Amino acid sequence: MTSRFTSFGLLLSFAYSLSGTFLAANPVNFILLMGDDHGWEETSYYNHPHVKTPVIDEMASRGLRFDYFYSAHSSCSPTRGSFLTGRHPNRYGTFNPGYSIRPEEITIAHLLSMKGYRCGHFGKWHIGPVKNTSPTNPEAMGFDDYVSHDNFFEMDPPLSRQGGPPEIIKGESSAIVVDEALRFIASAEADDSPFLAVLWFGSPHEPYSGLPEDLALYDNLPEELSKREVSLTSNETGKRVKRPLKEVLRERYAEITAMDRAIGTLRKALREKGLHQNTLVWFCSDNGTPPSAPLATPFRGEKGQLFEGGIRVPGIIEWPARITESRITEMTAVTSDILPTLCDIAEVPLPDRPLDGISLLPLIEGEVTERKEPVGFWHFSRPDTDATPYIDPELQKGTTPLVKESAGILTRNFRNYHHPTIRDLDYKGDRAWVDGAYKLFLSEDKNGAVKSQLFDLRDDIDESNDIANENAERLLKMASQLRNWQESVLHSLRGDDYP
Repeated sequence: MTSRFTSFGLLLSFAYSLSGTFLAANPVNFILLMGDDHGWEETSYYNHPHVKTPVIDEMASRGLRFDYFYSAHSSCSPTRGSFLTGRHPNRYGTFNPGYSIRPEEITIAHLLSMKGYRCGHFGKWHIGPVKNTSPTNPEAMGFDDYVSHDNFFEMDPPLSRQGGPPEIIKGESSAIVVDEALRFIASAEADDSPFLAVLWFGSPHEPYSGLPEDLALYDNLPEELSKREVSLTSNETGKRVKRPLKEVLRERYAEITAMDRAIGTLRKALREKGLHQNTLVWFCSDNGTPPSAPLATPFRGEKGQLFEGGIRVPGIIEWPARITESRITEMTAVTSDILPTLCDIAEVPLPDRPLDGISLLPLIEGEVTERKEPVGFWHFSRPDTDATPYIDPELQKGTTPLVKESAGILTRNFRNYHHPTIRDLDYKGDRAWVDGAYKLFLSEDKNGAVKSQLFDLRDDIDESNDIANENAERLLKMASQLRNWQESVLHSLRGDDYP
């Protein structure tokens, strides 16, 4: 097991490289918002036929809107790791939901803390247990304050405050997350400290629920949706159940509207406090629309897949002091870009290890409009069943209850494994390489043969036209770049980045 103290020692040595840094005269505050399973198309500003998101729409109309924003993975835990580290989740073994991060990883909270920022996390964590003995809880990962859950949550959520036993907080979950964040912001203000507040909502992840006033907004969804059934978790039993799509979407859209309203409460408070001008607010999601909500997507695929429907998500940055006019960009961006961007703005050196994200500050300032560095996506094959646990399994046991039953329990446990050697089979699994308008998609068939597909994302939004045959040279170049990137990722997975 790698202890949290070993991790802290590594960070302490890194901190010496920041010696002599100081807070700017007017440091920027950062608020990072993320929906849970919120699809790209599930906003009014993308002309969804039913969803009502007036606050997010206003952010998009005033800030920088990304039409090609991606989650680093097609599921939650891996994307959350990329959000914090600027690195693809395969580098530290966060392969799928329920895989923890590693204690040696350096997060944006670690880095900004060294610059004098107060850092807080609120809501879903899901990259390790939040209990105080966990070596990957929010505090171990650099946050000063946290009110968090191991996984997703519904109404009246059970949350852990600073790693203590979970306590039920009555109310609508998105509003609770915002209320806790505002208390943290007030505390940072009282200390005259700049702040990083990370809010990871539990909505609109299934099982769904909603306040009466929000449900009423969606009473008149098309009756034809009642003819289709989808599978999801029952709020009553915690087990899988099939329900009419109309009922499911009514509850899901109510959750989205409640999340939108909570973000509005946050933005209003920032204005009242006089903080909104120099506070960067970044909104995105952790993956695409899940199978329980198939409606209105223009994309191929869904959550859990590397087609656009699984990884393209909403992306908006609002920062009135620097983004004075609304803009829409087609430049590719990804959750791994968050850490490099914030470090660039706060003038904090980047960690001396491979990163997969880039700073978007030049885009924000209007200096660039195209991304030079391609973006890689990769579903890693699961490690051998006899692999050595990276962290003591007892420390990986979660404590915060949730509705959904899994393996006979109503909590979530985590895992991570050592991966000392690199094997040929480690390069397999669905993988994609996005370079500007072009996307290479590689996969193996049932016989292990590699299938290559190439798409032009600007002209082929639903990835229905494979242009690999007429672009052999481009395909070979992109495949070579992807393979080289995979090799770098595997060296990180082996532990080569850690002193």
